[in-house]
Amino acid sequence: MALALRCLRPLPSLLHRSSFAMTRGLPRAPRGCPALPLEGCRQCAQQMLLSRQLATKKAKGKGQSQAKVNINAALVEDIINLEETSEDMQAVIEALKEDFSRNLSVRTSPGALDHITVVTKDGKFPLNQLGQISQKSPQLMIVNMTSFPESTAAAAKAIRESGMNLNPEVDGTMIRVPIPKVTREHRESLAKLAKQSTNKSKEALRKVRSKSITQVKKFKNKVSEDTIWLLEKQIQQMADEAATEMDKLLAAKTKELLG
Repeated sequence: MALALRCLRPLPSLLHRSSFAMTRGLPRAPRGCPALPLEGCRQCAQQMLLSRQLATKKAKGKGQSQAKVNINAALVEDIINLEETSEDMQAVIEALKEDFSRNLSVRTSPGALDHITVVTKDGKFPLNQLGQISQKSPQLMIVNMTSFPESTAAAAKAIRESGMNLNPEVDGTMIRVPIPKVTREHRESLAKLAKQSTNKSKEALRKVRSKSITQVKKFKNKVSEDTIWLLEKQIQQMADEAATEMDKLLAAKTKELLG
């Protein structure tokens, strides 16, 4: 019995040292924080995790041109919605894809005319809402403007200025649209338009990036420099990946157009 009691005497001090070791790694709650000492607080835990991420990324990045950052969006949801930023960037990419598909094709089809914007005295409308578009032969399309005869001239002008190398001919309320032969010059013109569209999309992408970084910087006095640095790097990384995808789309479209 005496031997057993002597063995148990060191337990309180051991337990104390063990408790200290466990809590030493936890962030301390800031002064005035209502959180319990052992629980810390959400802000502190968030800061600790982001700081660890930063240290990890910097360590991995030694000797490399650029370290990849992958922040858990839930940790920074009070600062910025990274998922929304990603969706906005993806929307720019999808708009570029749609533009390539709808407006930049070597072979002109009736569907290519559908969304040409016609400016009328009542506003702007897609061509397919004003006229009936049909293809009479591989070399000729017809736009029947009987439903809106007053917009015939405006529709012909919109077709001519669409950048599709079309020269419409007006015959009453009918617009005849001869399909030009696919020349090398026409292919090169379309390729230039594809490049211009990509540049416009990249400008829209930069606006999304700038807007997101501005949102992050609003919190520079509320969170650490490490957190701001990580978020800015993450947003820039997302923008770079989106721009790379656009370049791939452009390369594929250029190859398709030039043959």
